[in-house]
Amino acid sequence: MDYQSLAKDILKNVGGNENVNGLAHCATRLRFNLKDDRKANEAALKNLIGVVGVVNKGGQYQVIIGNEVKEVYQALNRLGKFSEGSSSEKAENKGIISKVLDVIAGIFVPIVPALTGAGMLKALLALLSMLGWVSVESQTYQILNFIGDAAFYFLPVLLASSAAKKFNCNQYIAITLGGILLHPTFTTMIAGAREAGSSLELFGLPVTLANYGSSVIPIILAIWFMSYIEPIADRVMPKAIRLFMSPLTTLIIVAPVTLIVIGPLGTLLGTGLGNFINFVEQYASWLVPTLVGTFTPLLVMTGMHYGLIPIGINLLATTGYDTVAGPGMMVSNIAQGGAALAVAFKTKNLSIRQLSISTGISAIAGITEPALYGINLRFKKPLIAAMIGGGVAGLFLGIMNVGRYAQVAPGLFALPSFFGERGFANFLYAVIGCVIAFVVAFAAELILGIEESDESVSKEQKADKHIGPDQLTAPIAGKVIPLTDVNDPVFSSGALGKGFGIIPSEGKIYAPVDGTISAVFDSNHAIGIESEQGAEILIHVGIDTVSLNGEGFTSHVAMGQKVKKGELLLEVDLAKIAEKQLDNVTMLVVTNSDAYQNITIEKSGSVTVGEELLIIE
Repeated sequence: MDYQSLAKDILKNVGGNENVNGLAHCATRLRFNLKDDRKANEAALKNLIGVVGVVNKGGQYQVIIGNEVKEVYQALNRLGKFSEGSSSEKAENKGIISKVLDVIAGIFVPIVPALTGAGMLKALLALLSMLGWVSVESQTYQILNFIGDAAFYFLPVLLASSAAKKFNCNQYIAITLGGILLHPTFTTMIAGAREAGSSLELFGLPVTLANYGSSVIPIILAIWFMSYIEPIADRVMPKAIRLFMSPLTTLIIVAPVTLIVIGPLGTLLGTGLGNFINFVEQYASWLVPTLVGTFTPLLVMTGMHYGLIPIGINLLATTGYDTVAGPGMMVSNIAQGGAALAVAFKTKNLSIRQLSISTGISAIAGITEPALYGINLRFKKPLIAAMIGGGVAGLFLGIMNVGRYAQVAPGLFALPSFFGERGFANFLYAVIGCVIAFVVAFAAELILGIEESDESVSKEQKADKHIGPDQLTAPIAGKVIPLTDVNDPVFSSGALGKGFGIIPSEGKIYAPVDGTISAVFDSNHAIGIESEQGAEILIHVGIDTVSLNGEGFTSHVAMGQKVKKGELLLEVDLAKIAEKQLDNVTMLVVTNSDAYQNITIEKSGSVTVGEELLIIE
């Protein structure tokens, strides 16, 4: 995938750099904060190769990429110089729910990798201890244990950093506030006061004897408060002393207020949330996992699943055990994979089958967006099957009171996180829950079936689109080579379709068929044509030539223009490509190859323009 080209097209179709307030990414999505959502071209974004789907929910404009989202994000950041999780303007036009979800995502998504790594280490340590390979008394165990605990104990510091980015305030003052809550002197004073049955005071006001290690809510409230105090301090301080007086003023106000008011309030809220969850578990332990297992796909579609993350993290940090977010989301993802793989079993369409297999496997591993948007939501019945499978499995996990001991991506590879104090039974029930989710979703989709008329290139649609046999001629003079010899995995793998490559001997590209120009790229390095018989053809000149930004290319056609076979489409300066040390091989690919039974290359070796080269039927 050409990340730079895709990033450029995405940025253009979200309204350009000037329409972006902030950009972040999660495991599969680019998450834009746009000034005006109406400036985004959703249809164009969905048609980009490399984009799985688009969702405008939860206060964010989300472009779904899949497993390569990090590379696309980095390319976008090079283009736009975005600051992850930040926002240059307040999103006043968004509803309160959208704002809350946007804040939650912006704060928790960046710290998830640290918690995941630490959590998996703790899970691995529990497994090694259970197998008797490492003694809990050994120094090795103790050192690995505190390494795994560190991210959770210093959670207020991690949250302070990400919250400062989200609330647009000084990140290092925010980290200092997190450090204040965990300072050894403060924690020692609290321990001493508790032991002596006395109290602590600051300016004559009582300081609640609360431990803030592994806490979530207090530091978020503190940084939110700081985001209002810091701008005031900056505004009232004279420029001559602002450098040191503004941070001093911020600290001397925010730190005491945090210790006296905000910290105790956050602790109270966290305790109340924990008590409510304990109440639900005591009287209806089956309810929450059932609801989460059933409705996670809908929550993901709206971005509301981020509302579960802080609950799960708070439970892990305070009790070491999450029964709310992790178990239900895990079996939901497994169920989505089962439903997608059932589509692969049912469909007669080769392209849909390949997509179902790849996205189904990805969903089982915990990355569901490709399956959700590429298959399950697209055909609807698989989504219903996935919700049934997730709900049944969630009910089982709830009845057995299954929970996880670590914050990890909810998929098959999360199973080690179910090792812990409750022993092997908790892990075994988690495995059974995954099996139930997959089997029920798979069976439900087999029963519900898939509408052939819903598939992108079913036999009925072929007739409707008048897709028929066609003959393509050489668009450029040179030497024909098979696609497998092209030094680009996107083309050589056949991912874009069948066709051929030509090492050109001259720089003029001609129409290989009668048809209509369906795509003209800004850089002029590629052209799309739809033939009168329905063949969708892509002519791509060179590898990585998009980096030339149109230099050396001259287009002679426009979008929607009718062309005749042999008509000049494009002129290319081959010397310019050679000067930049780029490969000039030109690919012709039939992108709807799955609509045809046979695609045959008629000639190899040297060809001239206009020679019959490809027969499709």
